[in-house]
Amino acid sequence: MKSLYRRQLTMMLGVMVLSFTLLSAAFMLLSYRYIISEKRESMERNADYIATFTASYYQQYLDIRSELYKNYVASIALLSDSHVIVSAPDGRIIYATDGARFSTYSEDEPIPSSVVQSILEQGSYTGMSNLDGIYPERRYVAGLPVVVKLGGLSAVQGLVLVSADASSLAEMWASTATIFFFTAVVVLLIAVIASSLTSAYQVRPLKEMAEAARKFGRGEFDVRVTNYEGRCDEIGELADAFNSMANSLAKVESQRADFIANVSHELKTPMTTIAGFAEGILDGTIPPEREKESLQIIVSETRRLSRLVRRMLDLSRLNALAESTLTAQEQFDLTEVVSQVLISLEGKITGRNLDVDVQMPEEKLMVWGDPDSITQVCYNLLDNAAKFAASGTTLTVQITKKDGKAYTTIRNLGATIPQEELPLLFDRFHKADYSRSMDREGVGLGLYIVKTILNNLKENITVTSEDGVTQFTFTLTLA
Repeated sequence: MKSLYRRQLTMMLGVMVLSFTLLSAAFMLLSYRYIISEKRESMERNADYIATFTASYYQQYLDIRSELYKNYVASIALLSDSHVIVSAPDGRIIYATDGARFSTYSEDEPIPSSVVQSILEQGSYTGMSNLDGIYPERRYVAGLPVVVKLGGLSAVQGLVLVSADASSLAEMWASTATIFFFTAVVVLLIAVIASSLTSAYQVRPLKEMAEAARKFGRGEFDVRVTNYEGRCDEIGELADAFNSMANSLAKVESQRADFIANVSHELKTPMTTIAGFAEGILDGTIPPEREKESLQIIVSETRRLSRLVRRMLDLSRLNALAESTLTAQEQFDLTEVVSQVLISLEGKITGRNLDVDVQMPEEKLMVWGDPDSITQVCYNLLDNAAKFAASGTTLTVQITKKDGKAYTTIRNLGATIPQEELPLLFDRFHKADYSRSMDREGVGLGLYIVKTILNNLKENITVTSEDGVTQFTFTLTLA
């Protein structure tokens, strides 16, 4: 398997090698052309000087074999580090010089006819040549004709060829290429080191996260990715997101364990009670006169188990809705729903000797939501308020409108819920300690179902408890 480090390093090196290859090819080509162009212009310029001087000298003295002429041509050759050949129009060499000495050639060693023809017909010649053996090596040659004007007529009286050693051009080009090559190698080495450090810096947290994920798979939920909090880049964001995910997984695992423990407790208690009384009736431990009372307890605990199972089924249905799609919403009258719930709980409210203070609009109050689900929300909250309200107190139901929302408040007077308990009221199977002895019928799922329904509808619910007054308020969107 190719690691991310190798892939990034390979890609970076490949891009850099390709870039340097293209850049070096373009640089060498352009530099070579530039050097050749400079040399060609220099040779043509020198050839033009000599040709012009030769024409002027010939026109004045009608002879170019004097020592003055030779010394002038030799000086130009010496200063320009080049060789000069002066020939007759047919290519026969008159003499040649490298600036320091003169060379003579026989008639058997004329300038190649192709060069002569190019100068005579095209007016110039440039190119790489050894002039058919005149020079032992290939040289860069520039040639021009010597044009003399006599009596208004122009005639070619000779040819001038200036040549330069091509090896100096190659050496210059090779030196430039060598410098470029070594520069490229140094830059590549620096890039490899920088890429290695950068890749290692980026890959290390990914490896740590992968190892942490494997530990999560083994059930170790306390692992976190540390030392990346200060990184203001994508890796830092990924580390923060990973740790947030780890915290969520740990919380889910804790909730799962609590869920199993609570379910076990809620199931174990009534089942133990049922088994105990049933065995007492069967083995005669419970006297006949108490059998009816024991059977009533068995029936009560059986109903409690039935409610627990029913609530768990409701919970599963709500969770399925939350995972798949939002609960279907429609317009309905909130005051009518609350009124129907109050009527259904009339017996329980009367049995606890409670008064009801209803503060609702007289006209219809249309809101968006699922009427069946909101009925369950109101029922659970009112049932809970009636259950824990002190006998003889007042149960308050209030509906108000504000900022496009309907606020439904259910308030009762009873025991104060500790502040640290308030955030836990909507957890599954949570029941405050003070209520365990009072609430033998509850299973700790009512408020969790309320919270789940409202979350599915994208609504909110809050709870406060001060000086014995406990108040639940949930919102719905006005239609």
